[in-house]
Amino acid sequence: MSQNALLRSAKGLGIPGTARKEDRKTKLKIAAPAPVEDRADHFAVRKGVRCAGVHLIVDLHGAQRLDDIDHIEATLRRCVEASRATLLHIHLHHFKPNGVSGVAVLAESHISIHTWPEARYAALDVFMCGSADPDACIPVLREAFSAQRVGVNEILRGQDA
Repeated sequence: MSQNALLRSAKGLGIPGTARKEDRKTKLKIAAPAPVEDRADHFAVRKGVRCAGVHLIVDLHGAQRLDDIDHIEATLRRCVEASRATLLHIHLHHFKPNGVSGVAVLAESHISIHTWPEARYAALDVFMCGSADPDACIPVLREAFSAQRVGVNEILRGQDA
């Protein structure tokens, strides 16, 4: 991945960010909301429970390649494919001396990653709604980072929505 493709902070890294600036001259037209019975809310059903989405909190211990930004991007892309989600954009930042933080923004929500290579640890959030399968990311992550131990906690978001 080229340096210009990375999302930059405003701390004088020398390369402008890729974020779009809002054009305040353009007036947005807001469509009328669809009737509730016609609305595709993209809620998920998990073990018979209707929810806004399934949020997996993933901890990788004893992991490898946590400072390899190209490997991390490729792994996020494999997770998106395995889960049958829709990738909108990936933002990754490589810290010095080491570590990577980033997010794969999905139509169904996101996958975020924060790595601590010196501790061989990575923290990920896998949050998906609709028919996407967040569980499919776990074996991809385990294999890609050769994790010795993987912890997963699940939260069903928006059960009462």
